[in-house]
Amino acid sequence: MNSTIRTILVDDEPPAQDELNYLLSSHADIDVVGAAGNAADAVRTIAAKRPDLVFLDIQMPGRDGFSVLQEVMAMERQPLVVFVTAFDEYAIRAFDENAVDYLLKPVDPKRLADSLDRVRRRLAASEHRESSEVLRRLLAGAGIKPGVTRISVEHSGRNILLSPQEIVYFNYENRRVHAGTRNAVYPCACDLTLDRLEERLEGFPFFRANRSQLVNLALVRTYAPWFNGKYVLTMRDEAETEITVSKARVRPFKDAMEL
Repeated sequence: MNSTIRTILVDDEPPAQDELNYLLSSHADIDVVGAAGNAADAVRTIAAKRPDLVFLDIQMPGRDGFSVLQEVMAMERQPLVVFVTAFDEYAIRAFDENAVDYLLKPVDPKRLADSLDRVRRRLAASEHRESSEVLRRLLAGAGIKPGVTRISVEHSGRNILLSPQEIVYFNYENRRVHAGTRNAVYPCACDLTLDRLEERLEGFPFFRANRSQLVNLALVRTYAPWFNGKYVLTMRDEAETEITVSKARVRPFKDAMEL
């Protein structure tokens, strides 16, 4: 193994990037050779710098960390990837079995040290030669299908392509499906139905809460019993949207959330 581990940091928040850089500075064998603040710059930097290790934020404006991961998988020389995420424990559980590793924001120095030890062992054992398969298993474990899945929505006369991870819920209202993100609600392309969305999003953590709504289970903030055997969910968007789980769907919801 090389005496230093060439490393790239990808995060759209400069304070978070600076903090991680500072924490890494106490590890003599970590050489931070580049940084990026969005997916496009990340892919270009990784291709140019050919690092051994990438710390990759998941949620960034536009394309997310998973799209970067998919492009990394196609590169001739693939670095090890450690996710840096603000996801809650439910989302993180998906990474436990298959990930190179993950770090939960704010990054804990001891957890970072443990992660770096895992990276060193993999590099020393040349396990990074199998990183393509590791990353494919990571995508599968996180509910991400191979290829690119995007949902077309309308805004100001233009079509916007959203990744499933950006969407908090889908709602059928006024004979149209709408996609709710963290800070806005957009009408979907006219031909989309909830049934068709369920088919397209198979493998992603979306759940049919009732006849007119699909929810992203990774973005459920709270849940509570409601009247007539129903449940009410509060979502992780700015409006803290409440969504009702019908009585018939409560047991499948509990099973999906491992409650």
